[in-house]
Amino acid sequence: MKALNKETAPKIQRPERIIQFGEGNFLRAFVDWIIYNMNEKADFNSSVVVVQPIDKGMVDMLNAQDNLYHVNLQGLDKGQVVNNLTMIDVISRSLNPYSQNAEFMKLAEQPEMRFVISNTTEAGIAFDPACKLTDAPAASYPGKLTQLLYHRFKTFNGDKSKGLIIFPCELIFLNGHKLKETIYQYIELWNLGEEFKAWFEGACGVYATLVDRIVPGFPRKDIATIKEKLQYDDNLVVQAEIFHLWVIEAPQEVSKEFPADKAGLNVLFVPSEAPYHERKVTLLNGPHTVLAPVTYLSGVNIVREACEHPILSQYINKVMFHELMETLNLPKDELKKFGEDVLERFNNPFVDHAVTSIMLNSFPKFETRDLPGLKTYLARKGELPKGLVLGLAAIITYYKGGVRADGAEIAPNDAPEIMTLLKDLWATGCTKTVAEGVLAAEFIWGENLNNIAGLTDAIKSYLDSIQEKGMLETVKSIL
Repeated sequence: MKALNKETAPKIQRPERIIQFGEGNFLRAFVDWIIYNMNEKADFNSSVVVVQPIDKGMVDMLNAQDNLYHVNLQGLDKGQVVNNLTMIDVISRSLNPYSQNAEFMKLAEQPEMRFVISNTTEAGIAFDPACKLTDAPAASYPGKLTQLLYHRFKTFNGDKSKGLIIFPCELIFLNGHKLKETIYQYIELWNLGEEFKAWFEGACGVYATLVDRIVPGFPRKDIATIKEKLQYDDNLVVQAEIFHLWVIEAPQEVSKEFPADKAGLNVLFVPSEAPYHERKVTLLNGPHTVLAPVTYLSGVNIVREACEHPILSQYINKVMFHELMETLNLPKDELKKFGEDVLERFNNPFVDHAVTSIMLNSFPKFETRDLPGLKTYLARKGELPKGLVLGLAAIITYYKGGVRADGAEIAPNDAPEIMTLLKDLWATGCTKTVAEGVLAAEFIWGENLNNIAGLTDAIKSYLDSIQEKGMLETVKSIL
């Protein structure tokens, strides 16, 4: 078996046009995989310089393999099982700005640099007032980026053609807006001047993005087989699902510079990210939140097994296509295609997604993912969506704790005040008290849900049915 490096594997030298803050599994299996495909299919002809955003990271491992590694895509594609390996060769070098700060700052001096892409975790886009312009480097990601931008501004004497296009991929809504605000805070804190501010505003673009791909990461249990298949000793293999979506809130001229569509990739340039964020939360996270307790209390443990179950599959279909989908405003064919993709992802034969892992903090999840749909459905249809209401009743039942019919433990996990409330309510032994008490908890919902017409009685009715007939029979009653 060969070592993996540029001596043993082909690696094309391409112009360094992208600075990437972050070297973790997600960026390597998503962004770098996308850039690889753009190079192969759209003549993008660009390489990436990776910058490690914190002082401890993986750049030494990457450099040891000359920044070569494989992505292992697994899942269903239009019903066909896919399990392939692709060598990604787009990273030219990886830097640690804490030990290579001069090299890091020199990236700003490269005239061909055009893009900055980041994923520094949800906490990465934050303003740290302790950061100084003279730090080598600033501790925060937005601080480092501001240092880099200011150095570029000075190097090229404010040349408008040397601005950068910036795509944050952190998992926060309107990440680009947040990053831009934070850069402005540093411009003010460090007194960088109106000229630099005007250059940043006019020459650079910071665009909100939504990313979607499940990346399990390093395939510990499969790595020996994978290495044998590759005949390379690759210690940076990263596994990911086939599905990918990158929604970028930017003008169409930006898409001309970043021609992912020409490579047949699911990368959308749109005027507003908001409807796509709502679509993902509603049609991916929304069904997850209610299928988890319904599935577990029906004696099924894995998401895929729920999708294969004769009754639970109908429940998932009802919630997704006949309830939640009815509450969204994007074109129906787009929504239907997305819903079908979600079902293929739920059905991934390579992922054993335990429903108990989804159950953590179910009440706050229902409040953000399903409650808006419940209200919109009621307003549009004049009746409550039975699948979503049953899902809430299932969460309430799950939070009672105890054991399942087969002896498996029911172990809810949430904020202490939620756990105490449910314990006290269930101790009364009265399902009407439980329903009213949960729906009245304004610290969960921000309002009293007993005011939603018919909801209290519907929850009580489902709680009674689950106690008396069991979950599966109750599910059958709404199909």
